[in-house]
Amino acid sequence: MPEPDDTVEIYAPPLFEPGEKVRSRFTVKNDGTMWDAELGEVVVHKGDVGYVRDIGTYLQRYYIYAVEFVGRQRIVGMRGRELIGLDNPQEGSR
Repeated sequence: MPEPDDTVEIYAPPLFEPGEKVRSRFTVKNDGTMWDAELGEVVVHKGDVGYVRDIGTYLQRYYIYAVEFVGRQRIVGMRGRELIGLDNPQEGSR
């Protein structure tokens, strides 16, 4: 997992927009914030593809992308560094 940093992401525009197709860069386990999954249960696997549904913020510092992983029937909040954009491959993960 990437190390935390002191960047305040919300000073810049979001990396992804609602409707954008993205891929998970990491396997993600429930940290206790998902009511419909056991603590520690894998909710997204590395490589899973989903669509950004909404964008929120956390601690007035970070963007949180609500990503719908249709194949898993889950919506998972993820940081931009955990995602790769697939709609604009020339931009990479920005």
